[in-house]
Amino acid sequence: MKAGFALALWPLCVLVACGTYKPQDIRAGQDATQVAELMGQPTGRYNLPDGATRLEYATGPQGRVTWMVDLDGAGKVTSAQQVLNERTFAAVQANYLDMDATTLRSTLGRPGNVRSGGWQGGQVWSWRYPTNECFWFQVSVLDDGQLRDGGAYGIDPQCDPGDAGGWR
Repeated sequence: MKAGFALALWPLCVLVACGTYKPQDIRAGQDATQVAELMGQPTGRYNLPDGATRLEYATGPQGRVTWMVDLDGAGKVTSAQQVLNERTFAAVQANYLDMDATTLRSTLGRPGNVRSGGWQGGQVWSWRYPTNECFWFQVSVLDDGQLRDGGAYGIDPQCDPGDAGGWR
């Protein structure tokens, strides 16, 4: 009975997994409608200078990939990149004094986890990212939206520290 049920759900699982999410097919010059056909609806939208827009495609709180697609003022793709990586994190660390929570969100996308900053106030935002280690990137955000620090790497609580960094 269980095997039959699983086989019955298989086409649905394939449909959901494959969906329209194809970032490798995004090309400069495409318009927002073409991007939506490939990627679906964005998980976030950010205004950039000169009428440009950044579309966020996050893979969810457990996801380790977030694509940002930049559109110029005419709504045409100028770039697309996966932003959850050490290069982008290093840029946040180097420029955090010039950033606020809104700029951080438009740089890294929605965090995978948000928790209280404890006795210091504010919040700690965390992002999982593609790595063989059991880390995530974390930034402290003050109540007024300013960044307390430039971020640091921490142990992802989903990791089992008693299991040599393996996943639970």
